Amino acid sequence: MAEDGVVTLYNNAAITDTKKNPVSIKVGLTQMLRGGAILEVSNTNQAKIAEEAGACCLVITEPNRQGISRMPDPALIKQIKRAVSIPIMSRSRIGHFVEAQILERVGVDYIDENEVLAIADEFNFINKHNFRCPFVCGCRNLGEALRRVREGAAMIRTQGDLSGTGNIVETVKNVRSVMGEIRILNNMDEDEVFAFSKKIAAPYDLVAQTKQMGRLPVVHFAAGGIVTPADAALMMQLGCDGVFVGSEVFDNCSDPYKRVRGIVEAVRHYNDPHVLVENSCGLEGEMAGLNVTEERMEQFGE
Repeated sequence: MAEDGVVTLYNNAAITDTKKNPVSIKVGLTQMLRGGAILEVSNTNQAKIAEEAGACCLVITEPNRQGISRMPDPALIKQIKRAVSIPIMSRSRIGHFVEAQILERVGVDYIDENEVLAIADEFNFINKHNFRCPFVCGCRNLGEALRRVREGAAMIRTQGDLSGTGNIVETVKNVRSVMGEIRILNNMDEDEVFAFSKKIAAPYDLVAQTKQMGRLPVVHFAAGGIVTPADAALMMQLGCDGVFVGSEVFDNCSDPYKRVRGIVEAVRHYNDPHVLVENSCGLEGEMAGLNVTEERMEQFGE
């Protein structure tokens, strides 16, 4: 990976200092989240429930997503920061480095350059080396993941369903794609890595590092459609380091704490069937609002 000191700023008036946090420190900060569940929240009450249930980090989002989705109101971020003691993450639009500058100034612990929001720049991602704050970026395959790492991402989020339906099929497909490409890479002869890196359009040095490590060189989480303890354990058993859980787990739920706590425990004990059974019991009624009915499927198909 490139050291931050050799990366130029956007301009001389940039409000960040590249010498504060080198890449190694940013990657170390994201390592603290391994083995945990990151919960998406949109108000103080949800944030407190998630913290009490054992979430390792919170993603703050706007409660109303109609129209153009942008970064959340800085006032909401400050309000939730005062209410909880766990790390805070917030989203910026892809390519919108000024939103990222604002989020960093507000004091978030991590910035998620997220495709769920509207895209600000169709061709360029944020140069994440220009920021002290660690960045999280999404991917759907290994090449995309390593391109984001080259741009400075300290955590990769394999993204699935973006519509909040609770459908995990896209997430499973994309996680298996990333893990499958890593297994193919691991079995390659050293001479074949050059051609493979060209095929997936990824930097050769990061491809070689991935082969050597047998995994992505940064923390790898899964996101999209993860709404039950079984979903979370599935992602962990497929090889992820943790999961993102959408705010839909709080919707139409009489006891959101129970649901969130069950997911957190499933991430921590994903190979223990006794814990998984215990945390999956009694959730059928809680999941009613997340069932994908024929009417909803027709709606998403339009």
